[in-house]
Amino acid sequence: MTTVTGEKGDADYGKMHNFQVLWNHTQNAKANPNMTFSASVNFATSGYSRNNLDTYYTNSFTENTKSSSVNLSYKFPGTKWSLSTSANISQRTADSTLSVSFPNITITMSQTAPFKRKRVVGEERWYEKIKLSYSGRFQNSLTAKQNEFLHKSLVKDWRNGMSHSVPVSATFNLFKYFNITPNLTMNDRMYTSKIRRQWDPNASREVCDTTYNFYNVFDFNFGVSLSTKIYGFFKPLKFLGDKLQMVRHVMTPNISFSAAPDFGSPFWGYYGSYDYPDQKGMIQRKKYSYFQHGMYGGGPSGKSGTLSFSIANNIEAKVKSDQDSTGFKKVSIIENFQLNQSYNMAADSLKWSNLNTSILLRLTKGFNLNLSATWDVYKYGLNEYGNPVRINKLRLFHGGGWGRLSSTGTSFSYTINNATFKRKNKDSETKKSDTARKRNDSSSTDDDNSSSSNETRTDVQLDDDGYAKWECPWNLSFNYSVNYGYGDFNYKKMEYNGKLTHSLSMNGNISPTKNWSMSFSASFDVERRKLAYMNCSISRQMHCFVMSASFVPVGPYKSYNFHIAVKSSILQDVKYDKHSSYSNGVTWF
Repeated sequence: MTTVTGEKGDADYGKMHNFQVLWNHTQNAKANPNMTFSASVNFATSGYSRNNLDTYYTNSFTENTKSSSVNLSYKFPGTKWSLSTSANISQRTADSTLSVSFPNITITMSQTAPFKRKRVVGEERWYEKIKLSYSGRFQNSLTAKQNEFLHKSLVKDWRNGMSHSVPVSATFNLFKYFNITPNLTMNDRMYTSKIRRQWDPNASREVCDTTYNFYNVFDFNFGVSLSTKIYGFFKPLKFLGDKLQMVRHVMTPNISFSAAPDFGSPFWGYYGSYDYPDQKGMIQRKKYSYFQHGMYGGGPSGKSGTLSFSIANNIEAKVKSDQDSTGFKKVSIIENFQLNQSYNMAADSLKWSNLNTSILLRLTKGFNLNLSATWDVYKYGLNEYGNPVRINKLRLFHGGGWGRLSSTGTSFSYTINNATFKRKNKDSETKKSDTARKRNDSSSTDDDNSSSSNETRTDVQLDDDGYAKWECPWNLSFNYSVNYGYGDFNYKKMEYNGKLTHSLSMNGNISPTKNWSMSFSASFDVERRKLAYMNCSISRQMHCFVMSASFVPVGPYKSYNFHIAVKSSILQDVKYDKHSSYSNGVTWF
């Protein structure tokens, strides 16, 4: 579209070239099972909406932003490799700013065993168990004004980077009873710029110096885990009866170790530092990363060496049952009881983590109790400002046990509806089916007039007495949660006081007829013992209209809203709205 303003030769003469691209496409999945392609493009130059008269009658004139995206993914047949690429453009019409991310490329290789023999002869060798995968990404983005976009430098202005990740792992069997799994993860980042920082004493501020070249940021971490299963059986004494046959306890301990060197050390060359005076005039040293501006960050700073412990428990019972064909059934006593804790050998203090526990109990067929808890293993003291902080004193050695319960909680929910109170009586169901069959047989012997009369009411369901059935679907849900955690700090005991919180909420809906629907939701404040919030709504489906109303009867947000509109999408702007506010009014759009 070419827009000309004024006359040629005049001072207000202008000529602008604008265009718009609208494109929506989704590839049929049957076209190519290895490739997917989709596009949603809504791109226009900044002057298109202002100079095109058609936009005044559409929503495009009032749009503040426009977004476009094109996505392509392809899986190479017969290989473990796959590729995906995308292009994204976001336009801000207020100041003609473009945010472009193109191309974004991701290459992945699913886990494979590179040393596995094609023709296996004999037992599997240890190196054949080594497996690795690969993931690589490339991103390139720029945010600039539309008239400056094509003049930006690809190296200096575009923000780009590449990342590679190669995880390697293997699982070996040790002494037939232990599984040992070593793992190694290698990461690499590639950038085209590096920022050095220093302190300018004349300007009393930090200054930056950017150099452009090809830079590599490499890091790795390694670990190993050891796990096994321990089975224990308990047979009850005979005088307890023969109902309970056996109790089985399965314990699954796991020990893992992970470590990584300090990539913030000068040896790697990823970090720099400079000295600066603080507000008190004391000289301080600031450490920074040369690549903190990068899309994938810099190398991790600080060495790590963590030893983790976990143990999972499962307890089941074998009992006699006449309902099972084998004569026995398994009953879960404790589905899962797990403990987790870790020890950071690289830390200078507070090396132990909190103890985390969780338990899962199958109380009934449709209800499980899942409870998690955290145990604080360190004592508390005061810092230089008088605030409570954890100190390097284990409770185990200072009369506090292994840990103090710091947080736990659980929730219960239950739903009742029409089916909850239905009587499941097979004899009654059989009687109903026989009655219905007799009614059908008698109706088939009637004359043609009565038969045609009955045909007009085939959609009406009748009960045993011949009356039309009235169905009123409804449901009501309750949810209750209880949580325990730290509250205020007790300076005398140097401990946090425990605090118990409750939450009770409910919601439900009912449809007395096919076109009427009513619903509500509410929450109850257990501490204050009053209704905290409640929202009610009602809707009615009519032939050509839809009507709805909602209101909040209690609380600080008391309000109401009424809405009626035409169902047809062509006349969707024909509506009537009224709501509670100081500017109540009726507006037709």
